Amino acid sequence: MTKPWNGVLVAIATPFREDLSIDYDRLQEHVAWLGANGCHGIVPNGSLGEYQTLTEEERARVVTAVVEAVPDDVTVVPGVGAYGGHQARRWAEQAAEVGADAVMSLPPNAYAAAPAEVVAHYEQVAAAGLPVVAYNNPFDTKVDLTPELLAELHGQGLIQAVKEFSGDVRRVHRIHELAPGLDVLAGADDVLLELVSQGAVGWIAGFPNALPEQSVRLYNLCVDGNLAEALPLYRQVHAAYRWDSRPLFVQAIKLGMELAGRYGGPCRPPRLPLAPELHAQVTADMKKALGEPDVQ
Repeated sequence: MTKPWNGVLVAIATPFREDLSIDYDRLQEHVAWLGANGCHGIVPNGSLGEYQTLTEEERARVVTAVVEAVPDDVTVVPGVGAYGGHQARRWAEQAAEVGADAVMSLPPNAYAAAPAEVVAHYEQVAAAGLPVVAYNNPFDTKVDLTPELLAELHGQGLIQAVKEFSGDVRRVHRIHELAPGLDVLAGADDVLLELVSQGAVGWIAGFPNALPEQSVRLYNLCVDGNLAEALPLYRQVHAAYRWDSRPLFVQAIKLGMELAGRYGGPCRPPRLPLAPELHAQVTADMKKALGEPDVQ
């Protein structure tokens, strides 16, 4: 049975105009383009979508616009990250109201919440009624959804999957041991092959915003266990993918989109444009990913 988080789900960038207003027409065009290029799902209002900088009206309208624009066979799994469970629940309810398929939820991210507080947070999110994909990002939230804590959340029926962003590929084995029914998703672009080869059933990804065709092909090769073809492609794109795990990932991916002929656009504060040396490095890494011959 196919679940809303199976396959390649793109955590989409939010297209801002030069005046930093949201270009909803570009947003919907981008969603349709990703679907036409084989992506299986869309994740609006994630970290890459700069959800923290959106007004409540903008955040709700982004989800509605994405649901309206996706092809029939593409799922929508909005991010509902928030400081408190009462806020995250409200965003999960809004996602359900407009027809989303599931939600992706960070733990409480105002401070290093205790395990009981994490459980209470997910109780609120699950109460909205949609399936919940937990998002483990201990670097940004200061809360580590350890395999033991994930097993507790899954055992209580609060989460059905986890986007694993710790970078520790060994965790997938422990998660499978403690919570065999919990679906693990690759949560960082630069550990895709490692996690999918160990049983990850989906990938919530950033660089397919710029490289959907290559990314879907790579994902399918990994799922098929075709390392002979997957490894050369993985090596080609890996330098670009590594930016997904760095603090400047939003600027890097938006620049990558521009280099691939798409619209990336500016970021909202506090993010500033890349420094010249970083701009040059992202450019070189993207040229390699695109297979341009002038890159060594």
